[in-house]
Amino acid sequence: MNTLTLLAWEPPEFYTDLVNALVGSAATFVLLSTVGLMLGLKYYRVLTKPKVAGPIALLAGFLLFISYKNPQFSTIASLPDNVPIVMMVASVGFFVWLAFRQMALNDERLDQGLPPKEAEAKEVEKTFVWPDLVYIEFICLILFTVFLILWSIALKAPLEQPANPAKTPNPSKAPWYFLGLQEMLVYFDPWIAGVVLPTMIITGLMMLPYIDKNPKGNGYYTFKERKFAISVYMFGFVVAWVLLIFMGTFLRGPNWNFFGPYERWDIHKLEPLTNVNLSELVYLKAFGVGMPRNWFIREFWGILLLLIYFVVAPGALVRFVPMFRRFYDSMGMVRYSVFIVHLLVMAGMVIKMLSRWTMNLKYVVAIPEYFFNI
Repeated sequence: MNTLTLLAWEPPEFYTDLVNALVGSAATFVLLSTVGLMLGLKYYRVLTKPKVAGPIALLAGFLLFISYKNPQFSTIASLPDNVPIVMMVASVGFFVWLAFRQMALNDERLDQGLPPKEAEAKEVEKTFVWPDLVYIEFICLILFTVFLILWSIALKAPLEQPANPAKTPNPSKAPWYFLGLQEMLVYFDPWIAGVVLPTMIITGLMMLPYIDKNPKGNGYYTFKERKFAISVYMFGFVVAWVLLIFMGTFLRGPNWNFFGPYERWDIHKLEPLTNVNLSELVYLKAFGVGMPRNWFIREFWGILLLLIYFVVAPGALVRFVPMFRRFYDSMGMVRYSVFIVHLLVMAGMVIKMLSRWTMNLKYVVAIPEYFFNI
C-alpha cells in the first residue's frame, strides 16, 4: 500500500460499526473508559515507555486522520467550536503521558534506592524575574498572539443567527466548558447539577492541601508513593469531567440522544425510555402494591439508602478496609469526614449516571411536594 493509497483510505465499515457499538452507548463508553484508565494506572511503567507509547500515539493519530474521511465524523469534528476540543483531548493525553513517564522513571529510581531525579541537582540555579522570566513571558505572548490571529483567519467564528424563540438549535448546547454541567443536568435536578456538585468540586480542590498532608511526592513525580491520591484525581478529572465534555461535544446529537462517532445524527431517532423512581421500583415492581400517599413513607427506602451510603459507609470503610483505617488515623475524624463525603459524592455521581443508563432510574428520592429530588 503506497502513501497516496494510505492517505485516501477510509475507515472500513466493520471498524465504524464496532466503534459505534462500543461508544454509541453511554454506559459502555464510560465503563470502557474507566477500565482503560485502571489498566493505564496499573501498567503505567510499561505503557509510558516511548517504544510502547509511540506506536499507540501513531495508531491513534492514524485512526483520527482516516476518521476525517467519514462524512459524519468530519462534519462534527471540523466545526470551528469543536476543533479546540479535539486539541484539548490530544493535549490531555500528551501531558498525562508526560507526567506518568516521569513518575515511572522516578519510581524505578526509588526501587533501586536512589533519590528522585529532581533531587539530583545539588545547586538550584537561580533565575531573576527581570529580565529572564519577563522576556520568556513576552516571547510567549507574541507567539500566542500570532497563533490566535492565524487561527481566526483559518477558522470562521462559530456565530449563529440572532436568537429566535420560534426556532431553537437542536441540539442546543452550552459552551464547551459547561458541557459537563449540561450532561449532569440529565441525571440530577438543577439545584444539584448546577449548584451542589460544582460547589463540591471547588471546595474539594480548595481543601486538598489541608486534607492530604502526606509529604511524599512533594517536589518530585511519583505514583508508587501516592497511588490512591493520584488514582482518585485521575478518575475525577478524566472520567467525571473531560469525558463528560467529550460526550457532550461529539456524542450528543439531536434531542440530546446518544450517537456513535460515525453514526448519522438522525433527528427522528427516538429512544423510548420509561424513567422510574426508586420508590416506584420498590412498591410497584418489588412489593406489587400501590404508592403510599405520605411522602416520607413513599420515599423511605431512598432516604434509607442515602443514609447508609453517606452515614454508615464511611464508618464501615474505616472498620473493614485497612487503607481507609490508615486514612482515618492520619487525618482524624474531621478531615476524614470531609474527605470521604467528597469522595462518595464523586462516586455517587457516576453510580447515578450508570443507574439511569442501565435501569432508567430517575430519582433515588423524589419529593415533588417540596421540590426536593435526588
